[in-house]
Amino acid sequence: MDNKKVLVAMSGGVDSSVAVRLLLSQGYECAGATMRLYSNEDIGQDKSKTCCSLDDTTDAKLAALKLGIEYFVFNMSEDFDHYVIKHFVDSYVGGRTPNPCIECNKHLKFGSFLKRARILGYEYIATGHYAVREYDESKARWLLMRSPDISKDQSYVLYNMTQDELEHTLFPCGEMNKTDIRGIALENDLVNAGKPDSQDICFIPDGDYAAFIERSAGKQPSGDIVLTDGRKLGEHKGLIHYTIGQRKGLGVSYEQPLFVVKKDTENNTLILGTSEEVYSDELVAKNCNFIMIDKLNESVRCKAQTRYHQTPADCVISPLDDNRVLCRFDKPHRAVSKGQAAVFYIGDHVLGGGEIE
Repeated sequence: MDNKKVLVAMSGGVDSSVAVRLLLSQGYECAGATMRLYSNEDIGQDKSKTCCSLDDTTDAKLAALKLGIEYFVFNMSEDFDHYVIKHFVDSYVGGRTPNPCIECNKHLKFGSFLKRARILGYEYIATGHYAVREYDESKARWLLMRSPDISKDQSYVLYNMTQDELEHTLFPCGEMNKTDIRGIALENDLVNAGKPDSQDICFIPDGDYAAFIERSAGKQPSGDIVLTDGRKLGEHKGLIHYTIGQRKGLGVSYEQPLFVVKKDTENNTLILGTSEEVYSDELVAKNCNFIMIDKLNESVRCKAQTRYHQTPADCVISPLDDNRVLCRFDKPHRAVSKGQAAVFYIGDHVLGGGEIE
């Protein structure tokens, strides 16, 4: 390897800081960089529950200083607002349930960040993600696999990675567990050794998605709550307040437990049904990206994961037109939600994935 220069995406958390330490010990020439995505003040965020805020930039800078590496800050707030926050708000208003981490990884961490690294002369970027990459000589392809620490595995949110991105990305923490990572941070006296993990959605201060969306898109209109047979049960407070499979907080009473089965945005109607009606036999995923193969040309047996940290389900996927796939489950699958990702696995390898249509 002639060029061993790596630009490490440092969020201010312990994983990315330890990633630097591990790479240095492997002989890489490292620098660190933080992506400034927003300011805490902009969104009223508590500093202890976020990433990429001003306080996290300070933590990253202190870690870089301790590790003796050059450090940069990239302002990517415009890209983040467009690709992540706007997409999140528009998706919810449109009745979908997006995963903003996937959009951030696709457009920011492995898009804009890699471009900046190359401009500065770095061959590789590295992140603190818990995932594993390897090169398959027989297929002449880079592969992506789950982390052995399944509780921390982040391969689900990385399914959009291209062959070029995988070739030029390192995951130093990918085969380790969190306890060992914190141990290395303590041994090296890093300021963030005991820092708590950030929440999944960094720009939502308190987990109140609906309040955030209404601050951005305005108050959402109320409408009818109906059963799957059309009987009206009550009135909802705006479709953004509900998720597929939700049982509590529906504000209606019935002779048996009811769950959100569908959000009909065209008619502004919330449709409820029994537990059996929350299950689906199949789904269609669009905008698919495959890692183990170039393109899906025939049916493949695999497992599908339709939410982060969910037990994968046995299925068969088949190609459709327009870069879509049909996924048929062996057993009915619960709470399939438009806008979430369906990620397909063969063993621990990411076959590919797409957005649930």
